[in-house]
Amino acid sequence: MTPRDASESPNGSPDNRWSDLGRPPLSTMALRRGLIREGGLWRRVDVVQRTGSTNTDLVARAAREDLAEGTVLVAEEQTAARGRLDRQWSAPPRSGLFFSVLLRPAEVPVRRWGWLPLLTGVAVATGLSRVAGVDTALKWPNDLLVTVGDEERKAGGILAERAGDDGIVVGVGVNVSLRAEELPVPRAGSLALAGAVNTDRDPLLRGVLRSLEDWYGRWREAGGDPSVSGLQETYAAGSATLGRMVRAELPGDRSLVGEAVAVDGDGRLVLATGAGVQEPVGAGDIVHLRPA
Repeated sequence: MTPRDASESPNGSPDNRWSDLGRPPLSTMALRRGLIREGGLWRRVDVVQRTGSTNTDLVARAAREDLAEGTVLVAEEQTAARGRLDRQWSAPPRSGLFFSVLLRPAEVPVRRWGWLPLLTGVAVATGLSRVAGVDTALKWPNDLLVTVGDEERKAGGILAERAGDDGIVVGVGVNVSLRAEELPVPRAGSLALAGAVNTDRDPLLRGVLRSLEDWYGRWREAGGDPSVSGLQETYAAGSATLGRMVRAELPGDRSLVGEAVAVDGDGRLVLATGAGVQEPVGAGDIVHLRPA
């Protein structure tokens, strides 16, 4: 599906972007004025009304064009959004933040690029805390959790994909104004359901992207070192996974149960198993186990 600029939908059509006054459209020009500045990271911001996946589109554009680092693609609606392991999810138009960014961390060794999804999680959590007044916890490796009532629920996720030899596209999806009756699964959540003081997507998106610019700059200046940049310590402080018993569902239909005790220098989750062995997990699904 070819993305369409958010300003192209005619009044009165089923795609009318003013159809839900509680979910106003984003303004491309306002976002550009608020984010693009001389010497800053963000160079180009585009908003489309609907597309399959901002990550898919941005990776494809990076292959066709000489896109600058700091290109941002935002969608009002995604019809084929993907999470890890190609899981698909969808949300009503204008109910969340759905965007991808192109980064080219030339100064950072590729072996440290695995920290970018974790860095993005820290940046998103920081930005949402400042603007929405909602505490967002991080479930390793890429989930954003909020508390609804006394229940921990997933409100967003992060997906990173390579874009050529020197680029990486990081996509973010966050449920903002999703109502209880709109939840795709009972354990999903949104900022609104978590009691956000602000669900206006314009300042939320600007706050998240400014936070991402800040954290990415620190990490890049430190050569990707998660300790020197402060990223490793900050991630651990905001982690919902560390200190818990978890089950890691690994490639090859294997699983490992243990206590999550650390995130190591390569961004891997370290589990202390019942056999007294500490094992790093670099890929796989993590299930938080409730106490018996």
